[in-house]
Amino acid sequence: MAEATIRDVARRAKVSVASVSRALNGLNNVRQATRDRVIAAANELGYVPHAGARSLSLSRANALGVVLPDLHGEFFSELVRGMDREASRRGYFLLLSNMHAEGDQAPTALRAMHGRVDGILVMAPHVPPEMLEQALPSTLPALLINAPVEVPTRPSIRIDNEAGAQAAIRHLVGIGCRRILHIAGPEENIDARERAEGYFKAMARYAPGIEPLLFPGNFEEEAGEAAARDMLSDRRGVDGVFAANDMMAIGCLQTLRAAGVQVPDEVAIAGFDDVPMARYLSLTTCRVRIAEIGERAVARLVDRLEGKIERVLNERHQPELVVRGTTAGANSDEMAEHGL
Repeated sequence: MAEATIRDVARRAKVSVASVSRALNGLNNVRQATRDRVIAAANELGYVPHAGARSLSLSRANALGVVLPDLHGEFFSELVRGMDREASRRGYFLLLSNMHAEGDQAPTALRAMHGRVDGILVMAPHVPPEMLEQALPSTLPALLINAPVEVPTRPSIRIDNEAGAQAAIRHLVGIGCRRILHIAGPEENIDARERAEGYFKAMARYAPGIEPLLFPGNFEEEAGEAAARDMLSDRRGVDGVFAANDMMAIGCLQTLRAAGVQVPDEVAIAGFDDVPMARYLSLTTCRVRIAEIGERAVARLVDRLEGKIERVLNERHQPELVVRGTTAGANSDEMAEHGL
């Protein structure tokens, strides 16, 4: 049986095709009696409006573009979960894409969204700001998440990475750690750089005279495993680890435990993000409230699309130190103050 068309609905309701379109799109210039007749006819025929045609008639797609550095891993799953929850609540769909650091993927991914979505959410901590600003279509409303710098013309949400890192180091020093290794993220990533800066500043403040130790990583679990193997071959007296994200912390934790190292008694470990797996493994970490940031990003973008005025252009979210088993119960008394 052929699908009903808008013309079938018009014939059944005894109105013009234009009247059917106006009635189903919720426009005001339709009498209520006509609207009721059209809706009844559409229900009887099982008519479903074509999304593409509807978006053209309304000059809206009811879709939001989301461009992320990656679509895999617990961090991005949580972020998209929060975005999807708020988008569904507000009547929007999400169109996802990703852009890696290599080549010109960033401009290509951003321009591909133009004409398909009403607005775009961009998380690009690895993209140079000048490339980001140039690649964003000027007519497309956008909100940036953890951009390398604040772009004056675009609203943004950023995480206070330095504050989180300093809280983690303050905690590790407070439980007696002195030789604290930082497993860093990729150098081109602004989050990784800010967390490393927070580590160095906190070591200078809370452990003066003790040499900072850094192991280059890439936010992947394998980098944490490599850092642990390096520690096992040449421990250098390491008694604490602060990883730039939870996945590297988890890789380090599992490798050390497999080698018989007691965590936290011999080596205490802290991460960053608070992905779901961190809770199951009792990992101390800096909680970012990832899903809530995704929700907030969508809410702000939709508010802008609906003409609501923003009072604050750039938001900064404070991480919260969550102490769990990978540092709790270590040798010395823990510092009482954990606030940022």
